[in-house]
Amino acid sequence: MLSWAITFLIIAIIAGVLGFGGIAGTATGIAKILFIIFLVLFVASFLFGRFRGP
Repeated sequence: MLSWAITFLIIAIIAGVLGFGGIAGTATGIAKILFIIFLVLFVASFLFGRFRGP
């Protein structure tokens, strides 16, 4: 999930440098959504792993 977010962020940076504003904005939005999903899943797995025990 994090790798997809980083991929879309790189696409957004390249598109922004080349002047494709619409594509850059869309890729940035997708990257943000994927990063938030990654953070939620990471925190959930951390908490469930912590409560479950060894």
